Amino acid sequence: MSDRSANDGVGSESGLAQDAFAPRWAEDDRPRIPRVAGEREALAAYLDHYRATVEMKCRGLSPEQARARSMPPSTMSLHGLVRHLAGCERWWFQQNFERRDVPFLFFTDDNPDLDFDLSADADFDADLETWREECAVSREIVAAHDLDDTARPLDWYEDVDLRWLVLRMITEYAQHCGHADLLREGVDGRTGA
Repeated sequence: MSDRSANDGVGSESGLAQDAFAPRWAEDDRPRIPRVAGEREALAAYLDHYRATVEMKCRGLSPEQARARSMPPSTMSLHGLVRHLAGCERWWFQQNFERRDVPFLFFTDDNPDLDFDLSADADFDADLETWREECAVSREIVAAHDLDDTARPLDWYEDVDLRWLVLRMITEYAQHCGHADLLREGVDGRTGA
């Protein structure tokens, strides 16, 4: 079997010829996940693939489009999703795993949902850049530790290893990439895995 689609010359991720299970995003520039890799490389590749998916789904949107909500009563938007994921990156890698004394992003005691419930002055481009910076710091933290290194999260009763944490973040991103698919389709009708 060929690893290329006869229609578009793009490699099939399933390995099947002419698979059309889901439409492809036209400008898909995400890094390919290696099919044979060591544990660390595979975990990092999956997490970065999902991060790149969020980046791709936000590309080309105006601030107003990025604020578009999916459906009432949900307050979720692509802008809010970016803010939420920036906060997750900081919470898990910096605040919990390395116990850095850094403030929360977009979270206050008065409004714990400030990441999804955007303030009027929330800036999409600035928040995208904050998310990118948080991802970069998280990558540095992962690179500086062994997967077997452990930490005790701030509000837990047991230790977790870095491997668990990276898998936890992969799960977080996988869930929210599904949301991003629906949100983007609702904004301008674009679909694609």
